[in-house]
Amino acid sequence: MPVPGTKLRVPQSRRRLVVRTRLTDRFPTEPGSMPRLVLVAAPAGFGKTTLLTQWLSHSGARVAWLSLDGGDADLRRFLTHLVAAVQVSATEVGAEALALLEGDRAFRAEDVLAGLVNDLDALPGATVIALDDYHVVDAAEVHEAVTFLLDNLPPQVMLAMTTRADPPLPLSRLRARGELLEVRAADLRFTQTEATAFLNEVMGLGLEPRHVAALEARTEGWATGLQLAALSAASASDPDGFVEAFAGSHRFVLDYLVDEVLGGQPEDVRSFLLDTSVLEDLSGPLCDAVTGRTDGQQQLEALERANLFVVALDEERQWWRYHHLFAEALRARLDTEGPGVSRLAALPPQPPMTPPERVARLHRTAADWYAEHGRLEDAVPHALAGDDVEQAAELVELVVTGLRQRREDRTMRAWLQALPEDVVRRRPLLAMHLAWTRLSEGDLDGIGHWLDAAEAVLGPAADHGTRGTPEARQARGRELAALPAMIEVYRATVAQASGDVAGTVDHATRARDLARPEDHFPLGAASGFLGLAAWAAGDLATAAETFSTAQRHIRAAGNVADGLGMTVVLASIALARSGPDEARRLYERALEAAEAVPGPPLSTTGDLHVGLAEVLVEQGELATAEAHLRAAADLGERGSLIENRHRAHVARAALLRARGDLDGAVAVLDEAEPLFLPGYFPDVRPIPGQRARVHIAQGRLADAAHWASERGVGLGAGEYLDEYNQLTLARLRIAEWTDLDDVVALTARIVAAGEVHGRVGSVAEALVVRALAQHAQDDHDAARDALREALAIAVPAGWRRLFLDEGAPMVELLRAASAEDDLASTVLASDARDEPPVPAASSDGLSERELEVLRLLATELTGPEIAQRLYVSLNTLRTHTKHIFTKLDVNTRRAAVRRAAERHLL
Repeated sequence: MPVPGTKLRVPQSRRRLVVRTRLTDRFPTEPGSMPRLVLVAAPAGFGKTTLLTQWLSHSGARVAWLSLDGGDADLRRFLTHLVAAVQVSATEVGAEALALLEGDRAFRAEDVLAGLVNDLDALPGATVIALDDYHVVDAAEVHEAVTFLLDNLPPQVMLAMTTRADPPLPLSRLRARGELLEVRAADLRFTQTEATAFLNEVMGLGLEPRHVAALEARTEGWATGLQLAALSAASASDPDGFVEAFAGSHRFVLDYLVDEVLGGQPEDVRSFLLDTSVLEDLSGPLCDAVTGRTDGQQQLEALERANLFVVALDEERQWWRYHHLFAEALRARLDTEGPGVSRLAALPPQPPMTPPERVARLHRTAADWYAEHGRLEDAVPHALAGDDVEQAAELVELVVTGLRQRREDRTMRAWLQALPEDVVRRRPLLAMHLAWTRLSEGDLDGIGHWLDAAEAVLGPAADHGTRGTPEARQARGRELAALPAMIEVYRATVAQASGDVAGTVDHATRARDLARPEDHFPLGAASGFLGLAAWAAGDLATAAETFSTAQRHIRAAGNVADGLGMTVVLASIALARSGPDEARRLYERALEAAEAVPGPPLSTTGDLHVGLAEVLVEQGELATAEAHLRAAADLGERGSLIENRHRAHVARAALLRARGDLDGAVAVLDEAEPLFLPGYFPDVRPIPGQRARVHIAQGRLADAAHWASERGVGLGAGEYLDEYNQLTLARLRIAEWTDLDDVVALTARIVAAGEVHGRVGSVAEALVVRALAQHAQDDHDAARDALREALAIAVPAGWRRLFLDEGAPMVELLRAASAEDDLASTVLASDARDEPPVPAASSDGLSERELEVLRLLATELTGPEIAQRLYVSLNTLRTHTKHIFTKLDVNTRRAAVRRAAERHLL
């Protein structure tokens, strides 16, 4: 969405103002001497913005200005506006950051800002990023992003902000480091000298010193209070009486003075002020439309000349806004009086209207103007405020897809929920998107209701309305055409989350049948659900084929991150179907593709690292596995889908078990269990079952027996999803030396089913368990045969820990077999339990390899060129770089080089 230019322009100072050098001289702009943050914090009306613009106009620094509003609480919108603000004075900056923000994929604010910081670091001279009215942003994720920006600003870049309240930023830390310059209300209060200059020179009142002193004392130097007092004093015949009567708290003073100011204006000016107070931004044509007059531009210019609380938003004096406090006071009066006579005179004769009805009419007129000029998102709030629900619904229908694509979920949810239910019910596109908002909030019970509503009104009549641009209407038409398929996709989502496999398959099949060839997203989602259902049933060949089709459609829909993230499922199926080597190939290919995408890592890159780590543990490459786990951890939660958060803990537990730290493995599995979200993927390796296996290895057989009893696990016939728990129970029975014949019978059934359905992993594991059971029965020949068969299947496919995690009995069998079987020797040689773990990142120093990487980072070589120079993969280079960043406590390449230079590491 284009950023309104008015948000990015430094407000133009009034032609006459008090020059406050005692304050502006406090602001340094020499690179290297600037604080990280200039905080101008005071209650409303203290002249915060005026002071900041006055300083910036003479600072000589490059300025990136962003006027904030409530919509900037949406993180994507805030970051988009921030980058656009920087680009106003530095067009070469921020291309990479915007590329991350303009798609529909998830993103990490740290990645966006790291790219922006790197670009800013390359700019010569001083740069000031100014955030005006920061107090209007009430979003923790935005505050976290600003904190990250503060922590990583280059020395020649400074952040300045105006705010009515202290923001939740690390002010104490900045203050302790001398990196914070604060301007508070006490600083902003006008001195008597400044008050004299303002009242007599700027406002031209010619008050006596005692009158100035009295007003300065009564207002406590409050700039807005002085200005309002000056406007009222200008028409007062008795200055002494006026000054004497001027008293009270700020709120009452404001109410009193607005009454006096409005009361002292000519009727046409008063009407203009009231009528246009419904607008956030003001232009001549927009004001003309709302007021029914033709002198909007002239009125705005006259208001500025009269210092009547208008702020020019551009140098051409085309766009303006009222001072926020003044606008709020005008709206309060408008709510009681209704529009001025100018607007009423311009309207055809109307039945008597109440003030709220008249205000609603103003909003509807503003909505019409914005819609006619293609500013549909600006039109929506006015249509809602004007109680024109049909107009509002049509406008929301036209913009809701764009909001969702940009992930402006808060705005979309607020607008949809502001519409009456009966209106939403008549518009299937809105009903479907409202169902999606319920899904995003985890409210499964509320989804079906709105999907039914959408389905009930499908048909040609659903595409009604003529507002909006042709492009917007065409996009709505495409969405409506795909709606039947999307409704079934959402029904499949609900069924899957509820554990209804049959319902999932039914709805996904309908979605696939309803979708057109060009409807890639519903086709991909439907195929994905069908693939997951086949996986749960143990039909791995169908699962792999169907899910591969799903991945192709999702990629064709433009969802690059989601498409690559689907590799987690495909690799998991490949592991069970073919073995670790094939799964590793899929993960490495996906990671290579992810790294080829410009910009920071994609939102699913962390999941790919975790998946590869799991496979590497199985293959015995423990140090490399830990490096990938660390890479995933460095990416944080935004590098992982919520349904995969438990997988990193599971992989870490497998690594700890492979290194002999069984207590640590249990502890990490305990952490993983509450993170697991049922319903997303088939639970082929339940976490409680994994923990029971570690308990068995620890000799905690009572704990494992309690698990089996609590879960109702038995050795009888079962389904594919029962196999993991059944083979876990089989290991418990072997450790207890009980029911060994039943264990052997179980393995025979699993081997037979696995051979029929191509489940190589099931066959290999069942043969390993059979060998252990027959060894416990002293049937050594049978045990040797079972082991030999397991080795022949598993070792060429990459399995190692499948054998070694069974402990001493399996090692005994492998050693006995190694005299005749090289595959047994291969497994024994891969036991890297004593391999030292990769040292945890710390600030104690860099390894020689990391120093070598750091020296190359200080050159102009690109990442791939450095990897080629070191003869390592790009993945390995990224791991080294992450370690370096952590040890040096930095987040960007340039910052790492600077820190290294400071420490004489280069």
